[in-house]
Amino acid sequence: MKQDVLVFIGRFQPFHIGHKFVVDAALEQAEHVIVLAGSANRSPCLRNPWSFEERRDMIRKVYPYETGTDRLIVRPLDDTLYNDEAWTSNVQKTVMETVAELGFDRYNPAKIGLIGHSKDNTSYYLKLFPQWNSVNVPHEVGVFNATDIRAAYFKGAPTIPHDIIPKEISAYLKDYMMGEAFRRICAEARWAVDYKASWSSAPFPPTFVTVDNVVVQSGHVLMIRRGGQPGKGLLALPGGFVDHNETLLESAIRELREETRLADKHGPFPMGKLKGFMAGQGVFDDPKRSVRGYTLTHAFLFRLPPAKSLMEVIGGDDAAEALWVPLGELDPRDCFEDHYFIINKMLDGVS
Repeated sequence: MKQDVLVFIGRFQPFHIGHKFVVDAALEQAEHVIVLAGSANRSPCLRNPWSFEERRDMIRKVYPYETGTDRLIVRPLDDTLYNDEAWTSNVQKTVMETVAELGFDRYNPAKIGLIGHSKDNTSYYLKLFPQWNSVNVPHEVGVFNATDIRAAYFKGAPTIPHDIIPKEISAYLKDYMMGEAFRRICAEARWAVDYKASWSSAPFPPTFVTVDNVVVQSGHVLMIRRGGQPGKGLLALPGGFVDHNETLLESAIRELREETRLADKHGPFPMGKLKGFMAGQGVFDDPKRSVRGYTLTHAFLFRLPPAKSLMEVIGGDDAAEALWVPLGELDPRDCFEDHYFIINKMLDGVS
């Protein structure tokens, strides 16, 4: 049955011929196609190097006529890590707002479907929206992994796989190699390769355990600016790896003191005093949360007493600086890995 609107969800990092095959199929089966580009609110990294605007431009180059009309519409879709219901709500809201812009309403409802191909567990979304039809596209052009494309591209001698990327994207990637953004991601990619090589002799893939601190005071959250890879220059929660002779809480407070030198008018906060401000804790274990590999972090929430003047902080250890950021001004595109989402989850009442 022909649909009024088909929705295709993906990250498109980058847009390749597997994606194009699905979009082409959607254009044949529906009057309008909505492409939702996920991870639109993430900071640039090896897994998500291109912003929403850059990915939208890629798709526009492949489909200049369709995106110039209402046939193909590209919209951003934010990540909401650790809150699947919020992500589902975002999809529903974005689709229905776009459908309304196309002229459909409750008196003239649109026949809506989701289109994609069941490649792996990243395609689970096809089953999350029972109110819409589901259209599965077979693998007639093969299954392509954008991770392998990025690995071949972001290195000292980059390779552009012209046979599995539309010619317009090949040209885009060739131009992109001349910019600072490309060099920045390449530096992170080199770091990741070296880091994983240092663990290559381990009998099994390692699991890393870290701690992070969510410290809030008077509507501000304490952040550091990372001084090294990965995520050099991004805002992050103060934290680090757990030492073998420490409890998780002891590791967290040690990292907090080393990276921020948190102090009041009487001097640096002793560990005992900081323990008194602890208000919650939570575990964050998204398998893809870190470029290092599987990195499980245990976060602690500290609520400092409200004050007219915020506690003194100075960047230390491997933090380029420590700073208080107003919660309302925190932007996930400036934050390292999933730290923005950890903050949101912790302040929602993780215990």
